[in-house]
Amino acid sequence: MQVSVENTSELTRKMTVIVPEDKIRQQVDSRLQSLSSKAKFDGFRPGKVPQTVVRKRYGQQVREEVVSDLIQSSFYEAARDEKLNPAGAPQIKANKFDEGDGLEYEATFEVMPDFVPMPLETLEVKRFTSVVGDDDIHGMIQRLRDQRMTWNPVDRASAKGDRVVISFEGAQDGENFTDGRVADFPVVLGSGQMIPGFEDKLTGLEPGATLEFDIDFPAEYPGEKLAGKTGHFSVEVNKVEEPVVPELDADFIKSFGVENGELAGFQADIRANMEREMKRALKSRTKSSVMDQLFDRNSIQLPNVLVQDELNDLLKPYHESARKHKQPVDEAALKTQLEPLARRRVALALILGKLIDAHDVKVDPARVRSAVEDLAASYEDADEVVRWYYADPSRLREVENMVLEDQVVDLILDKATTREESIDFQALMTAATGTAFPGGQA
Repeated sequence: MQVSVENTSELTRKMTVIVPEDKIRQQVDSRLQSLSSKAKFDGFRPGKVPQTVVRKRYGQQVREEVVSDLIQSSFYEAARDEKLNPAGAPQIKANKFDEGDGLEYEATFEVMPDFVPMPLETLEVKRFTSVVGDDDIHGMIQRLRDQRMTWNPVDRASAKGDRVVISFEGAQDGENFTDGRVADFPVVLGSGQMIPGFEDKLTGLEPGATLEFDIDFPAEYPGEKLAGKTGHFSVEVNKVEEPVVPELDADFIKSFGVENGELAGFQADIRANMEREMKRALKSRTKSSVMDQLFDRNSIQLPNVLVQDELNDLLKPYHESARKHKQPVDEAALKTQLEPLARRRVALALILGKLIDAHDVKVDPARVRSAVEDLAASYEDADEVVRWYYADPSRLREVENMVLEDQVVDLILDKATTREESIDFQALMTAATGTAFPGGQA
């Protein structure tokens, strides 16, 4: 086998491979011999079919199969011999493959980048800290009470915070856009669930009141036919209800598993849960600081094939959602939006891989077990969830990869210059969850 390699760009290689005809013929003859002992031909006993008959019927097909297999096997053999590390499957162009000509093909492919990560000692990373305060505990208790809020009908004018149950219909230029009349629709005044100004119109009304009003839809309203237009509404108030928040008494506290019903025990349980969530959020935020440094301080030429593969993975949820809702997908726009994230993920995967090899980082089974137990802790039968992870190597491998990444982060934190930065608990959890976290006095 003859091999020549041409560098067509920093990461792209064009490799020409020549396989002699005698090697192809040997494999073709071997396969035809095997076929002659198994194939059934009219007029011949099994195993007694002449080679010439077998070759005439199957020769071309077998040669094509042999050539296809040889391209695959010879490519990886040649890449190994030339000390090349392909980043993905090659594009093959066959120049010669007819019988008697041997096999000659060109394989164009990208190779993995060869780089040395910046020394860990040169990195500067933030290590975040936070504290669960008394106000945070009170805010969480208030949130739990609000979650069990009930609504009590009242015979008075509605006010902010009340729930008004209405029947209504809307029209624009005389055309109804609410599919008739909407009945018994609940609106919490001040919640912002309706278009701006709508809830204000419902304030100060008693049960049985009716009204009509015009209101402008926002220019960014998702319904194109109504965006920026004026709608006419006809509304009837069916009920006005005021919120009833449960008392913070022993019965309420016991409903959360605090058997003695004491406030101190309830607050201690809540603090423990919040501190556990805080610990996870701090770990994630510190890890992000480390990853930012790795990405910013290591400039790498990325194989396009890896970026495209990552981009396709990022696109999958959008395609699945579009199919579910029977909506089109602007793939070109999404790719433009997601490509920076794809490039970051590919770069970090390559950098972490180099660091794992350079520092001989091995996954710690004890940390894997701890991580699995932590994941299982929120389930009713935690032991069953632990067994579920350990029953399937592929499921466990996901946790192992996560732990291995965490071990690299710990290695970096140990060697890099670190600076502690305190962050408010509310801001930390809001950033971690994407929603405002409860706070304030109960």
